[in-house]
Amino acid sequence: MLREVSGTRYVTPLREGGSLPGIVEADDDGIYVVKFRGAGQGSAALVAEVVVGELGRRIGVRVPELVVLDLDPEIARREPDEEVQELLRASTGPNLGMDFLPGSVGYDGMGWQPPPEDAALVYWLDAFTANIDRTWTNPNLLVWHRRLWAIDHGAALVFQHAWPPVATWASRRYDLSQHVLAGLVRDGWAGPADVGRALGGDALRDVLDLVPDTWLLGMNAARGDDRDAAAWRDRYVEYLTARLDRLHDWWPPRPPAGRPA
Repeated sequence: MLREVSGTRYVTPLREGGSLPGIVEADDDGIYVVKFRGAGQGSAALVAEVVVGELGRRIGVRVPELVVLDLDPEIARREPDEEVQELLRASTGPNLGMDFLPGSVGYDGMGWQPPPEDAALVYWLDAFTANIDRTWTNPNLLVWHRRLWAIDHGAALVFQHAWPPVATWASRRYDLSQHVLAGLVRDGWAGPADVGRALGGDALRDVLDLVPDTWLLGMNAARGDDRDAAAWRDRYVEYLTARLDRLHDWWPPRPPAGRPA
């Protein structure tokens, strides 16, 4: 499981995102960007955040520490904003916290550029997990201490919303032509098989073991599916393993040099 902390004070909303994440202080004296279970995307987005973020960490992508942040209902009662108060009430219990990186700035492609090897790893992760939400419109990348950090993976793992046949998703290639790092990865081009080896053995199962049971069960309860959390973890591992085995089908062509228009 991820490390667990308890929220002590809601600081401010981050209104850039549609799910209304917020800054929350916790009992370990840390400050976290929190994605809430009660947001419109539900716990499916939290599952994707953990799975994609921790897969990225295993292949060498920098991802801020992820924690399970428990939210007490008392915090909602102290919040004057009605929209935020409603969200906090709907999110009592375990939510996803991402370590706040003070002084970080959003990556905009101007001035400082990440090493091509770092860009290639993020590009590989996004191709593997079907994360098409990394364009110039919404880069979801931070620069902190002159290093690149990847955030916001809730839109990835699209298979979990419809559960298509495993073989269909395993070989599907997604359009990454507008990927924010596409123009940088040529010189750091990572062979897909070489990167994928970091996810062999028990790596996929270890990552799924980090996801709280309640998130796995909550996202499927409305569908009337009575599988237990272990069965859901097995299902995710099955889909991810199949995609890893078919990487030459989904690996995108070598992108052109330069920033895409």
